[in-house]
Amino acid sequence: MTNPLLSDWTTPFELPPFDLISDDDYSPAVDAALAEARANIAEITANAGAPTFGNTIEALELAEETLSRVLGAFYGMAGADSNEKREALQREFAPKLSAYGSEVSENKELFARIEAVWDARDDLDLTDEQQRVLMLTRRGFVRSGAQLEGAEADALREVKSRLSVLGTEFTQNLLADEREWFLKLEGDDLAGLPDFVIATAKAAGEEKDAGGPVVTLSRSLIVPFLQFSERRDLRQKAYEAWAARGANGGKTDNRGIAAETLKLREKRAGLLGYDSFADFKLETEMAGTPKAVRELLMRVWEPAKAAAESDAEVLKRMLHADGWDGPLEAWDWRFYSEKRRKELHDLDEAELKPYLQLDRMIDAAFACANRLFGLEFAPIEGPVYHPDVRLWDVTRDGAHVAVFMGDYFARGSKRSGAWCTAMRSQKRLGGDERPLVLNVCNFAKPEAGKPALLSYDDARTLFHEFGHALHQMLSDVTYESISGTSVARDFVELPSQLYEHWLEVPEVLSEFAIHADTGEPMPEDLLQRVLAATTYDMGFQTVEYVASALVDLGFHDGPAPADPMQKQAEILEDIGMPHAIRMRHATPHFAHVFAGDGYSSGYYSYMWSEVMDADAFAAFEETGDPFDPGVAKLLEETVLSSGGSVDAAELYTAFRGRLPGVEALLKGRGLDKAA
Repeated sequence: MTNPLLSDWTTPFELPPFDLISDDDYSPAVDAALAEARANIAEITANAGAPTFGNTIEALELAEETLSRVLGAFYGMAGADSNEKREALQREFAPKLSAYGSEVSENKELFARIEAVWDARDDLDLTDEQQRVLMLTRRGFVRSGAQLEGAEADALREVKSRLSVLGTEFTQNLLADEREWFLKLEGDDLAGLPDFVIATAKAAGEEKDAGGPVVTLSRSLIVPFLQFSERRDLRQKAYEAWAARGANGGKTDNRGIAAETLKLREKRAGLLGYDSFADFKLETEMAGTPKAVRELLMRVWEPAKAAAESDAEVLKRMLHADGWDGPLEAWDWRFYSEKRRKELHDLDEAELKPYLQLDRMIDAAFACANRLFGLEFAPIEGPVYHPDVRLWDVTRDGAHVAVFMGDYFARGSKRSGAWCTAMRSQKRLGGDERPLVLNVCNFAKPEAGKPALLSYDDARTLFHEFGHALHQMLSDVTYESISGTSVARDFVELPSQLYEHWLEVPEVLSEFAIHADTGEPMPEDLLQRVLAATTYDMGFQTVEYVASALVDLGFHDGPAPADPMQKQAEILEDIGMPHAIRMRHATPHFAHVFAGDGYSSGYYSYMWSEVMDADAFAAFEETGDPFDPGVAKLLEETVLSSGGSVDAAELYTAFRGRLPGVEALLKGRGLDKAA
């Protein structure tokens, strides 16, 4: 029987035929795709003709088309709907793919051809995009060790292989801890919980077959539990379990993996001639150096810490007024902050949430994209990897632009967090391919027949991930290697964080924030209270984020620590971390940094991008119209359609005329007065 992964996909828009694919199909498909890719590489190096951009660089761009298609389907599904077989496949594929990557980057004949094209670049009449692809291709080979020989090349290959295995193990350990822990609730365990939290806990209990409501480690459930539960003992129990993910001892403990990962990254950087892994990693980013990153983070840290410490004093007084002695603890902050928010802004999550229906917020994100970029979204049917996944055909002026997939609900088979991925990226080389873009979130699934309700933070997450999706969908380049979000890590968050601003445009909430029971729009006074509270508790939010970014940087900017947990404690003590706030992501569950190299030394990038997104939205505000068509067109032409075809700083300067300072960020977070 023909493997459906290797056959022509006759599905609508050539979607992966998930209805025909079994888990047993992936391994032989990957093996066959790797064999094809190796044959294509061999054909490039065996070419008797002189190296050209076409027979070398473009041929390399096309060499892994089947592999990309198979892996796009597999990894798009595996993170969102895992099972034992798929986890075993991830462990199987990690060393195979690392070995293949090392083969290619160490292929001396291939690199010699790339060097020949590079040396002749001024005489080849290349387009600007081709010049960029050539530079990035050569740089990628050099940074992968193409110029290393003998024992050093062998050592780097072993390091990269082991790192790929460790990243997979880290992710799977974290998922196991999140999947297995839950806290049953009964009787007065439910004290203080609004109906929407109880309904979510009941739905989670049904999934766990627990015979009643439960709290899980899904952010969409544990955060509202911490906000509303009057049972301080249960808040502590739940919070400590949440904080202990990846650090519970036994086979799922990630602390040893983190230590080994940092040592191997240090070795990798040293083999390539860098002083530290941070120096290696940041060389290709907008920030450029660890010093620039630290300066930005500390500029934000001081006013954020001052604001958080001021807030902590107020919350501590509230704690003591309730009869609890001692310090304010991490499991107290959200509870008392929620009470204070109601006092200051007359804003209650339980009052707000019925107005933030998932389907209406999806419609809101689509409507903004329509007004800004002319995109239209029509639901379609097609094969999906899980019944919760939804599909839309994205068009503009009647022409197909992309397929958008949304997978919104938390479940035990899905890793935590929210992300965007392209199962297929936009490109023109080898045929005009339109992207297949997936947004994955972890919102609480409602009881059967009930609408899914979001917190305001959930709604912001939805807009954030859709901003990434727009970056993929509006890509307009020739080469897949620079398509969509293939940009500097500290630039990639600009489109996503910028898109969050449209959630706060009053007319958007007025139109789409509709009460789930009454069908009435959000009252004007509630709308104003929501908007007035957008910077509420920003000291806390900024401190927990910046602390994580500083720990990430500290891990990689210098010798690798023998004990990462001790190093984490030292960094937090050095910056004066407030007692009642913890890192957003402690080391054993810091998947951004340890599940792979993506955000290692780069967690700061959300903040770096926020400096730009605050300034970028100001371009719309300055016109008096948040949907100004001229600014939207310029944003698409410079930032959203260009992918990595132009240096990130040049792209931003083309949009805004200059690079921004940190002032807009501090103002946007309400921290300018604390600075």
